Amino acid sequence: MKSYIVIGLGRFGGSLARRICSLGAEVLAMDVRSDLVQQVANDVTHAVVGDAQDKEVLRSLGVRNFDCAIIAIGDDLAASVLITMNLKELEVPYIVCKAHDETHRRVLEKLGVDRVVIPEQEHAQRLARSLVSHNVLDYIELSEDYGILEVPAPKSWVGKCINELNVRAKLGVNIIAVENGKKTNVSPAADYRICEGDIMVVLGDTYALSAVQKL
Repeated sequence: MKSYIVIGLGRFGGSLARRICSLGAEVLAMDVRSDLVQQVANDVTHAVVGDAQDKEVLRSLGVRNFDCAIIAIGDDLAASVLITMNLKELEVPYIVCKAHDETHRRVLEKLGVDRVVIPEQEHAQRLARSLVSHNVLDYIELSEDYGILEVPAPKSWVGKCINELNVRAKLGVNIIAVENGKKTNVSPAADYRICEGDIMVVLGDTYALSAVQKL
């Protein structure tokens, strides 16, 4: 099970922490405001009040043992820079940071952040994709060529097991999760039989994901 620490629990950070945890990962949520910590406490693995600008606080939480740290306080450039430096010094293996604008992005990239996100831009891209392709529920761009697509199960998939579909060989995609109601089945087994109403979470390159949308 992968582990994440989410620093900053505003609308973006709080939503992200809940979503990652719902997908089966271990999540430590952190903020200086106790009210924000309390709001997510029941939806994540652990939630703590603390200041990530203090390197010793991060050290005491064992941040180097997490697979990924996400800095979700993009409106404060100075704070995100200091926290990034702390995480780098503590040897966190992968750092994602929210940025406010392109200038903020460039600063963070120079500090060695592994991925910088500007949520407004990414949200606009997902919205555009969903408007153009009516069956797309969500799209997460991983790089220029790869992404994760969330779509209702195509009619041709319903009633069939994942191993019968053999989508990796036929389409070049991987089914990484299936959502049914409030339940999420992460890395579903090959004998999982797809039901009507299932939401498929699919990983692949742009060309392959476009093929899935046309099914």
